[in-house]
Amino acid sequence: MLWATFYFSLMNVFIKATGHLPIWELVFFRCGISALICIIEIKRKKINWKGTNRRMLLLRGIFGTTALYMYFTTLANIPLGTAVTIQYLSPIFTTIIAIFILKENVKPIEWLFFLISFSGVFLMKGFNDQVEMKFIIIGICSAVFSGLAYNMVRSLRGLENPTVVVLHFQLVGTLAGLIFSVPSWEMPQGWDWAFLILTGISTQLGQINMTKALQQEPMAKVTILNYLGVIYAIVLGYLIFNESYTLATLGGIALVISGVILSILARNSKRILRFSAADKNT
Repeated sequence: MLWATFYFSLMNVFIKATGHLPIWELVFFRCGISALICIIEIKRKKINWKGTNRRMLLLRGIFGTTALYMYFTTLANIPLGTAVTIQYLSPIFTTIIAIFILKENVKPIEWLFFLISFSGVFLMKGFNDQVEMKFIIIGICSAVFSGLAYNMVRSLRGLENPTVVVLHFQLVGTLAGLIFSVPSWEMPQGWDWAFLILTGISTQLGQINMTKALQQEPMAKVTILNYLGVIYAIVLGYLIFNESYTLATLGGIALVISGVILSILARNSKRILRFSAADKNT
């Protein structure tokens, strides 16, 4: 999971480094490269790439692509650590949306933790002139669409091969990226090509390592490590893009991540205790 978080952080850096290009163009390259890798994997395993739940697969692709476009927009326009932190609100929206789609329940204490996270977002904006409110809103909308996409993935669990689900997301992203980037297409120059290719590769490496982690350990035990990505983002933003953060901004980031982690712990408390007991018995 540590490697997965690191590779996803590299993807964020490569996207920000090419942020001068049109955003839909970045979506096209990111999804196109990942789609090629998925196609090779599907051919190797001789899987039916079309799937059987095509409406759900299409919705997953649309929601995921919309979230990706909005996330890349925030990466290109606000400090790296702030953009990544706002995106980490997606588990909250995933939980809230699951109330209506998957008929899941939310514990009363979780709403308090949600409030803590959102207070952190307003703290980040209130004391940071580097961040325009419109990009905060775009980042929150990205997290909402990510929550919708994750609920589609959960609805497809056991019904579709995971690689097929990922492929349809990449195909929708590639097609949408190509169509919407044509009017404003800018040919990448020099290092742009390397960064765009590395974006797809680092994304795939992150997915592979995350899949391995989730397959070998209970989700409740490893997903917390994913939030180390905020630390990576702050450090890389400082070292590579010369970004700085006020104490108020860092406090807001801490509130967002604390609220999300506490909500995850509250939702999975029984499972975590059960896993810990099992480890001791082993």
